[in-house]
Amino acid sequence: MSKKQFKAESKRLLDLMINSIYTHKEIFLRELISNASDAIDKSYYKSLTDSNIVFNKDDFYIRIEVDEDNRTLIISDTGIGMTKEELETNLGTIAKSGSFDFKENNEAKDGIDIIGQFGVGFYSAFMVSNDVTVESKALGSDEAYRWHSTGIDGYTVEPWEKDNVGTKITLKIKENTEDNNYDEFIDVYNIKSLVKKYSNFIKYPIKMNMKKRELKEGSKDEYIEYYEDETLNSMVPIWRRNKSELKQEDYENFYMDKHFGFEKPLKYSHVSVEGLTSYNAILYIPSKAQYDFYTKEFEKGLELYSNGVLIMEKCGDLLPDYFGFVQGLVDSADLSLNISRELLQHDRQLQFIAKKIKEKIKSELLEMQKDERDKYIEFFKNFGRTLKYGLYQDWGANKEMLQDLIMFYSSTEKKLVTLDEYVSRMKEDQKYIYYATGENVDKISKLPQTELVADKGYEILYFTDEIDEFAIKMLMNYKEKEFKSVSSNDLGIESDDKENENDTDNDENKDIFSFMKEALNNKVVEVKASKRLKNHPVCLSSKGELSIEMEKVLNMMPDSNGNIHAEKVLEINTNHEMFSIVKNSYNSDKEKLKKLTNVLYNQALLIEGLPIEDPVQYANDVCELMK
Repeated sequence: MSKKQFKAESKRLLDLMINSIYTHKEIFLRELISNASDAIDKSYYKSLTDSNIVFNKDDFYIRIEVDEDNRTLIISDTGIGMTKEELETNLGTIAKSGSFDFKENNEAKDGIDIIGQFGVGFYSAFMVSNDVTVESKALGSDEAYRWHSTGIDGYTVEPWEKDNVGTKITLKIKENTEDNNYDEFIDVYNIKSLVKKYSNFIKYPIKMNMKKRELKEGSKDEYIEYYEDETLNSMVPIWRRNKSELKQEDYENFYMDKHFGFEKPLKYSHVSVEGLTSYNAILYIPSKAQYDFYTKEFEKGLELYSNGVLIMEKCGDLLPDYFGFVQGLVDSADLSLNISRELLQHDRQLQFIAKKIKEKIKSELLEMQKDERDKYIEFFKNFGRTLKYGLYQDWGANKEMLQDLIMFYSSTEKKLVTLDEYVSRMKEDQKYIYYATGENVDKISKLPQTELVADKGYEILYFTDEIDEFAIKMLMNYKEKEFKSVSSNDLGIESDDKENENDTDNDENKDIFSFMKEALNNKVVEVKASKRLKNHPVCLSSKGELSIEMEKVLNMMPDSNGNIHAEKVLEINTNHEMFSIVKNSYNSDKEKLKKLTNVLYNQALLIEGLPIEDPVQYANDVCELMK
């Protein structure tokens, strides 16, 4: 019996596959089980097209055997088997796929869909074994053959004795090395775990003889040990069952079993799409954010299956970052897989599925917002920030997707409201959507800048997350209504009389304001009479696109060095009794006015939640003025 050589390109590909293509060595088991499932699919197909071939349901199964002492792992099936020619063709030429040829030459029937199409999965066995044997007997043949290889140096094919139709693959598992623990592939419980992980939804039973232990009858501490066949896989995935058969607890139990979360999900959705690209999906919105959700370590993505076989545990391409909280899975037989089932092409099918899933998530959230408001608020408190980040990312490209999902606290409703709800309540003469920023609702409600807007009876949205104002800057407007900060230099609501009054105040007091600006040594770009203050003596407003709140956020970032400054305007309430002291000081004691100006400016900083540059000087100035 002469040894046959792999072709030169096949040798290179085999070496590449063993060392590069598959990220995890454990993938070999998924590949061999998928090939076994393909073989059984072919037998089933033949039984549908040939009345002379009759199978019982119990005739179809896959068996795994582990021999720890001899370091062997066996995967056998009751599928269609291979002839001598097929062994040489399919296993002798890497990337020659019998499954692909079968699929090309036969019309699909009864939902049969062959998983393997690229003929490379079998060779993943060489990642864990230097000695691979394949014994096979083809359906309708009286002869069996044995294929054997120890790796790149070639293979042999010889006649063999095999009673039943099907294929048996025996792997001699490698010895441990300093870098690799191969013992895990002859560990019964690890093999069981890998089957559950990757091949749980293969539609044929995967059996293994497992050791059992039970208490001996009549004894309290004596046990009997015995071996019994155990089916390792559940076979029928929940997403392929009719929705009418399933209850809420079925979806919740599946969620817990898959460890998507430790508490019941807030909402779930079962999706089945038929068309040019068909897929099934189960999507979950968790009730709480995962502990690492807002960290760099968090990895978004849905489990991705191809015809029931796990391809990726986290397929990040299926979810945009702003919906990264969603858990669940997608199963499609239409995805184009690369040279191994582990590498997925970025093709139109995947993009189509991702687009549809994104739209489905939005529709589910809007439905929850409308019909289950308490649930939606619970969701938003956990994940609202990531929606706002989504608005900010990509220069507002996602605003159509996200603008109706975000919420803010309302000054008039005293609860979270949507932008649509705000706009629906806007007064007839109201030009803008007004907002105020701050650390929390209580502090914002006390801001002096809100006085004029509140007096007009206008609703104010409270921005308490550091991302809020940045997101709104990207959104720019909602339903043709622009956003306007209550700290903006121009609120757009002053009457002509008020405008004239302020112009007069500024003209009459321009020397005082000029002196105060100079006293502050360019810490502000302007000092002026305020149009917005009613009860408070002083406040800060800003010019330009960079607001005072944005200055705070940007200066908290690691690389800012505190050098980012908004163009601040110190506004003085000329109707406040404090201003008479300012005027008197300007006329009689300019040194006192310098101290007073410093105190007023620092008070305005404190109101904004900004740090005082020199607290000691501020305290001394207050003491001096109190004398």
